[in-house]
Amino acid sequence: MDMATSFVYPPPPSMLLNTMSVVGLAALAQIGWSEVRGNHLKYSKFASSSSSASPQPQKHRFGSFSSRIGMLLLYTPAFLAAAASFFLLPSDDLRFLLLKSALALHFLKRIFEVMFIHKYSGEMAVDSAFIITSSYFSSTVLMLYSQSFTQGLTEPSFDLKLIGIVMFVVGIVGNLYHHVLLAKLRNEEGGKKVYKIPKGGLFNTVICPHYLFEIIVFWSFFMVSQTIYSFSFAMGTTFYLIGRSYATRRWYLSKFDDFPKHVKALIPFVF
Repeated sequence: MDMATSFVYPPPPSMLLNTMSVVGLAALAQIGWSEVRGNHLKYSKFASSSSSASPQPQKHRFGSFSSRIGMLLLYTPAFLAAAASFFLLPSDDLRFLLLKSALALHFLKRIFEVMFIHKYSGEMAVDSAFIITSSYFSSTVLMLYSQSFTQGLTEPSFDLKLIGIVMFVVGIVGNLYHHVLLAKLRNEEGGKKVYKIPKGGLFNTVICPHYLFEIIVFWSFFMVSQTIYSFSFAMGTTFYLIGRSYATRRWYLSKFDDFPKHVKALIPFVF
């Protein structure tokens, strides 16, 4: 316990937060395992069950949105929650201000990408959109709520804020850069809904570098906040994106005979 409290604040006096730290981690790990087993959240290339690299419309049990609308729904509630926190949870604490800013900037950047960068194919299932939106929104609210309990407490022995800021910048820039590469790839096809093997940047060594940098962003939230809940959510997000990247690499292997076998799923030269 002494070692743990050197890196994180003590558990908050909140049954909700302590329960959700466990439940959220378990739920995201389970969803990641479902991706590995082939039970995918229905967005991006997995919105269609087509056997070709050209996405085809598919009926979903609870209906679907256009991909653009679906992606906006994923990020907008979380951004609004982060933006509202500046007014609803006023504080002079630097750590709290950094967390609010990082969360707001992350989701604002994702909304910007949806509006001006991403190229879309297929649709997004309503149930998948609900799961992801709920996860982003609830995690944002709970990270901020958890941080409110740290006000006035003794800081952890190891201050990770500076590392967190550096990781946030690296993560958000790396994620944006690889999303731009994906968008340019679609432009080369004249905007047609056809998938190609991504090239450039870390795509030459892993098929999901954008997920790698997204993981870095969520770990930066923990480094800035140093709360148990933010650690739990960063760990859960890591498990989910490991599963999603594994499934993505398997998809490319099944669709492209010339997929380079040395290209890993998420971590260059390792996995």
